[in-house]
Amino acid sequence: MLEAELFGKRILVTNRDSWPIADVVAAYRSQSDAEFGFRQLKDPAVVSFSPMHHSTDQTIRVHVYTCVLALQIAHLMRRQATHAGLNLSVRELLTQLGGIQETVLIYPSTGGRPKTRHQLTETSPQQQKLIEIFDLQRWAPQT
Repeated sequence: MLEAELFGKRILVTNRDSWPIADVVAAYRSQSDAEFGFRQLKDPAVVSFSPMHHSTDQTIRVHVYTCVLALQIAHLMRRQATHAGLNLSVRELLTQLGGIQETVLIYPSTGGRPKTRHQLTETSPQQQKLIEIFDLQRWAPQT
């Protein structure tokens, strides 16, 4: 009864006669990954198409290309973090990276230019791991 009501069947039609059945099914299932990527391109917390302040076809193409490229890079970074043992979604990864901030302390001078000191704000263990994975320390200020 449950099987007849809840579980359906799908018929996949393909012109890839040489593909093994497992490859056809895998290609069909990967369709949801592509759709998820398009949803992320609409999500302002990930990589968003909007707002798009362009009016010519050329500038719109460049904008879309840049957004797709940024999403691809974010997925590659997520993959690298996963291989290093840090399982995060793209959204979580970007949120954690966005939380790594630099503070500039300006000390009053007794004459001449004021002294400044650059330092990173406090980071969580997850953010510290991301700093190690992506070797962000080389871009961080030296204290």
